[in-house]
Amino acid sequence: MESNAALIGRWRLLATCYNTVACDLDRKLQDAHGLTMSEFETLDRLVERDCDSCRMQEIAADMYLSQSALSRTVARLEKNGLVQRVLCESDRRGVVVQLTDAGRRCHAEARKTHLATLAQHLAPLAEAVA
Repeated sequence: MESNAALIGRWRLLATCYNTVACDLDRKLQDAHGLTMSEFETLDRLVERDCDSCRMQEIAADMYLSQSALSRTVARLEKNGLVQRVLCESDRRGVVVQLTDAGRRCHAEARKTHLATLAQHLAPLAEAVA
């Protein structure tokens, strides 16, 4: 059985790796595209679903953000014209997020930066594990 110290050491290594990649992603996305990592992830989830719109609660269920953090993220995206929020037609209490054409274009450009950054950080890890 693994010792407590070894287990904690592995956790710290994982946390350090995540933080390193997340900080670099956030910086590169912000510098090149004016997006935070959370904003990119929100756009990415919308594009990944391959639909015109998605309920806020469905996006929140897929992401690491709380409902309130996602709401603030969507508000920033909406302010920049990348998404729009509308009331759900079938349930007026629900909010639907729709990706705009500008949002699709922004995502397509930012995705290149996202993938390049992931490859830069994660390819060496895959080689080390193999």
